[in-house]
Amino acid sequence: GSGKSTLAKLLVHFYDVTDGSIKIGRQDLREMSLEALNDQISYVAQEQFLFNMSLLENIRLGRPGASDDEVIAAAEKAQCVEFLVRLENGIHTMAGDGGKQLSGGERQRISLARAILKDAPIVVLDEATAFMDPENEEKMNEAIAEVIQGKTVIVIAPRLHSIVNADQICVLDKGNLLAVGGHEDLLKHCGQYRKLWNAAEDSVSWKVSAGTKGGELE
Repeated sequence: GSGKSTLAKLLVHFYDVTDGSIKIGRQDLREMSLEALNDQISYVAQEQFLFNMSLLENIRLGRPGASDDEVIAAAEKAQCVEFLVRLENGIHTMAGDGGKQLSGGERQRISLARAILKDAPIVVLDEATAFMDPENEEKMNEAIAEVIQGKTVIVIAPRLHSIVNADQICVLDKGNLLAVGGHEDLLKHCGQYRKLWNAAEDSVSWKVSAGTKGGELE
């Protein structure tokens, strides 16, 4: 609720800024055509909508002129093969309305395949691993490693452990920018970041154990 996703949506021009400006290469994005802006940015959102066409064609939306082989290569890099082989028609399976044939995590990997295929210089990952269990999150992180090589990457992450190696971490609170810096620097100088990190560290030791009412959190 601090404004992270709103900031990401401003960057891809889903909304107009009402004060100040957002610039890419010193150019105000409001002065860029939507086509020019779209060529610069790949946006992978937490909630992904798939069209009711084949998964291959859903991925091809990232670059409509791509060949089937290029689409399949992007799907492989996005770690989609694991679930595609379970589908009767593989990558030619229809996604269903809104992508209902796939789980949330599988839809996110299809959207990441789009981003890999598109190969834009700026990548925005808005909680791209939000629907992942630990096993699938590891696969998603392998896929993300494919898409970010040589790119400018903006990551909104639900788990702080996944961003500790970022060049810059921005700490937001109620729409305000509290601090910017590397992980170690923020631990030393930003109380809010330190509080979030300590909470993340404490959660690592949580486990579910059997109890009289079916389970309890320790």
